[in-house]
Amino acid sequence: MRPYVLAELDKAKQAADNRDASGAFRHLENAHVLGQESTYWHVVVHWLMLIWGIRQRNGREVVGQLIRIVGAAALTAIKGVPIGNTGGSNVSPIKPLPVSSEHAAIIAEAKGMQD
Repeated sequence: MRPYVLAELDKAKQAADNRDASGAFRHLENAHVLGQESTYWHVVVHWLMLIWGIRQRNGREVVGQLIRIVGAAALTAIKGVPIGNTGGSNVSPIKPLPVSSEHAAIIAEAKGMQD
């Protein structure tokens, strides 16, 4: 999953560098969907969402990400995360969401490579 998550994180950085905050967050959400089954990537993406919230002076996002970082660290390994959840504070942290066909294909490919 690493190359796919890194690609989304790179796109998020490019968007942020171009002062496209909403585009940056969209790519962070994509990285979240792709990486949320890995404790490492799950926590990293929430950390970057926290940084995004701080830069945007978005208190709701900052508080939400602090909570989500703890949840990601504690629950990912025991499969306690809702699949498809985009990870932002605009969505309940326990709500599963549909996974796009593009993301589903990437996830299936990555899981197949692990076997």
